[in-house]
Amino acid sequence: MNVLSPKTIYGTAWKAERTTQLVVNAFLQGFRAVDTACQPKHYREELVEIYIQTKFTPVGGQDLNKPIPYDPQDTIRDQITTSLAVSLLEAWRALIAAQDAGTVRKIGVSNVYDVQILAALGELRKVQVVQNRWYQGNKWDPAVWRYCKDNGIEYQSFWTLSGSPNLLAHQAVATMASRLDVTPAQVVFKLAQLHNIVPLTGTTNELHMQQDLAAEQITFGDEVKGEMRTIIELVWGK
Repeated sequence: MNVLSPKTIYGTAWKAERTTQLVVNAFLQGFRAVDTACQPKHYREELVEIYIQTKFTPVGGQDLNKPIPYDPQDTIRDQITTSLAVSLLEAWRALIAAQDAGTVRKIGVSNVYDVQILAALGELRKVQVVQNRWYQGNKWDPAVWRYCKDNGIEYQSFWTLSGSPNLLAHQAVATMASRLDVTPAQVVFKLAQLHNIVPLTGTTNELHMQQDLAAEQITFGDEVKGEMRTIIELVWGK
């Protein structure tokens, strides 16, 4: 069976009771990949009836005033089994076991900004997906992005637009958008995709859903070559 490799993923954080309808809207607009998590603090996973990706969230990332989908007194292995770091390697071994059992197809980590952690996990099983904040505040996560690119790991980004207002407003991005008759957000998404990044989008606007998906079809020609180089040097330093 082929594993879908989407260019853009619809994110469901902070959608609350609107989750189901927004996921339906996203699929109607053409999305075929959805991100959620077993973390009631930010997600309503039970309202995502069709999904590709979820995440185990340890106690430290949960809101203790909301129901936790496992007993925090259990071992990490049992917590992951129940929700499908006190000990990251133990958690990783549980994910490996789930993959070996055919429960999940790909395994990865989120909010990991130290390549040494990725390398340590890779000693047990190659990390297949990394989902991180990719924004101006961390200079677009260069070390982890490079590690993922060099090692064939799928890099997924969130805060792609909301975390980089200066990038969205950059004159070079505005010029590219104007010349290509697209939006600045589409320019940023396409640039990210060209650099082996799969952006998540959590928009609730159906037009924006369509535009985010259409970004994959944009072609950057000679008319925006100079502006493209400016943004690449800003974000990727090359």
